[in-house]
Parts: sequence; C-alpha cells; structure tokens
Amino acid sequence: MIITIDGPAGAGKSTVARKLAERLGFTYLDTGAMYRAVALAALRAHISPTDEQALANLLSQLRLEWYNGRIFLDGEDVSEQIRQPVITELARRVADSPTVRAFLGHLQRHIAQQTNLVTEGRDQGTKIFPHAECKFFLTASPEVRAWRRWQELQNRGIAITYEEVLRQQHERDQQDAARALAPLQPAADAILVDTSQLPIDAVVELLLAHVRQRLGWPEYPEGIATDRARPPS
Repeated sequence: MIITIDGPAGAGKSTVARKLAERLGFTYLDTGAMYRAVALAALRAHISPTDEQALANLLSQLRLEWYNGRIFLDGEDVSEQIRQPVITELARRVADSPTVRAFLGHLQRHIAQQTNLVTEGRDQGTKIFPHAECKFFLTASPEVRAWRRWQELQNRGIAITYEEVLRQQHERDQQDAARALAPLQPAADAILVDTSQLPIDAVVELLLAHVRQRLGWPEYPEGIATDRARPPS
C-alpha cells in the first residue's frame, strides 16, 4: 500500500508522514532528502545543477540509500549535512533537472515495490504514484509555514531572521508553482488538509481516520497503535 503526502515547505509533511508511518507500521520515505543528497553530491563534485550530462554521469556512479529514516550517500550518513541552507538552495535547482527527477522517481518506485509506504514530497501523488491508495496534500498559511521553518533553523543554530525566511519561502512557492517539470499542486483525488491551526498529533489522527475510511478498515486494525485519541471534529 502507498500513502502519499505532498505540500509546500513548512506544512508539516515530514513530521506527519513519519508519525503516520510509525502508527501504521509502514516505511517512511522523505523524497526531499533524496534531492538534497544529490545536491550535496553535485556540490562535492563541483557539478552545475544545469549540466545534465555531468549530472547523468554523477548519478550513474551514485549509491543512494534510505534506511530507517536516514539518507546515505555512498555509504555515508549525510542526514544532517543535507539540511544546510546552501544545500537547500542547491536542491531546488537540482529538482528542476529531468535527469535527476527520472533517476529519483525510479528509485522511489523501486522502494515502494518492497514495502508498505508513507512517502512525502512535492509530486508523489501526481507524478510518482498517481495510483496510490491514499493521497494527502498538506498546506498552511505562509506566515505559519515561515515561522515553523524559522524555528527549525534557530534550533540548528542557523542565524537568519523570520522576515528573510518568509521572503525566501515566497520565492520558493512561486518557483515551485511555475515549474515546468512536476509543479507543486495537489492531485485531483488528494485530500487537502490545512495544518495552520492543528497540532501535529491532531493532523496524524485526521489522516489515520481517512486511511481507515478509504480502505474500509476497522477503527483500530492490528498493527495500528490503540491510544484512544480521536481526530478533531
């Protein structure tokens, strides 16, 4: 079974997807980490994100693995390194590469063949898994998303103002919406969830309720945690 969670940065995709996967006993996949890892590899190799031939050569030798919520580049755990602002910016440009998107799309589908999956990103429900059993699109107000991102950066010791984060986010939203290849948009059959005023656990419960309803599962099937929380009314 495949559950996709798409949406813009700061909507809570990663945390919600991770927690949902834990509740279901599914594998969690952060596709954004894959693009970041490729960006890191390109940076180390001094390859321009617009050089398709060089990227193709790089990818042909690259060993990219996702294991237990961590991303490994040629055997090295780079989960922390890929969160640097310079990689964030480079990953946006790498994501525009048809070569990279084809490579990672193939890898993501390969992973899905081996396990039940909760996968989050920007095109999971539209391009990568159009026939996924459950699709969600998470969003939140620009101010809330920027605030969440700013807090995350502060916790990592990265000095940046909230205003700058909001500005960068606005630019990224415009770029993602206008992207010719896999623009950010909800799948036609995705369930839209605004997380602006909802705590993470409430969002997870809401998604769980939809998964149960879509699949006709009993309220607490085997393998799903049985705390008595309920989705918000």
